[in-house]
Amino acid sequence: MSPRPESDLLEQDGMRARKYRTFRTVFALVMREMSTTYGRSPGGYLWAVLEPVLALTVLTYVFSFVMRTPPLGTSFALFYATGYLPFMMFNDIANKTATALNYSRPLLQYPAVTFVDALLARAFLHLITHVLVAYIVFIGMTLILDLRLSPDYPAIATAYFLGGIIGFGVGCFNCYLMTSIPVWERIWQIITRPLLLISGLFLPFDSMPALAQDILWWNPLIHVVGFLRKGIYAPAYEGSYLSLAYPILLSLGLAALGLLLLWRNHQRLLEA
Repeated sequence: MSPRPESDLLEQDGMRARKYRTFRTVFALVMREMSTTYGRSPGGYLWAVLEPVLALTVLTYVFSFVMRTPPLGTSFALFYATGYLPFMMFNDIANKTATALNYSRPLLQYPAVTFVDALLARAFLHLITHVLVAYIVFIGMTLILDLRLSPDYPAIATAYFLGGIIGFGVGCFNCYLMTSIPVWERIWQIITRPLLLISGLFLPFDSMPALAQDILWWNPLIHVVGFLRKGIYAPAYEGSYLSLAYPILLSLGLAALGLLLLWRNHQRLLEA
């Protein structure tokens, strides 16, 4: 057998290097994001846990005076955690991904760093952060409040998977809009404020009027919150309205459209 030509070996080495370069670049961007976002502030990651804990404490304190029992279960804190935590995860991932181009603009001048690396790094870091925060919060509630839970872990994983890809899809699309139309960032913050009220945080989808259900079913966050409650309140909460296909298809469509627009225009946007 004749030895392979040197050109073939060099091409194979180049393909292998390109294959792993993306992973190394994303990892480096994640570490940079960690140091700049959490490493420079007093308390660092501690605030990532304290912020939702304080918010849930306020919600529990206020609504415990208005209602005798929460809409699901017996713990106000647990009920609001199943709505607030996935919503904040989506919101954080979407906003951080949307500003990835502006945040990493100096690094994108290097050929080794692509705009896709920047998007993936920001989304991945904040997804992992919110998963860890949720784990700490739910474990803490279970121990402190002496809750008796039988979690459905696949449903919980589904909720965080859906929340992550929805946030990434919306973030990719908004990344193009916010970079090309800077005022869109302010407009987006205004038009999404009602999302907190219409995503099932305060009232389960099953308890809403029929007309509201027909409209709000198309809000993908309803399904994210529903899957998490299905997992936390198993087997009592069935969530027969939940759809897996709709949030996934919507997220993939937004991500594909956003990435296509960025691929065609990112050089112009970075030079602006």
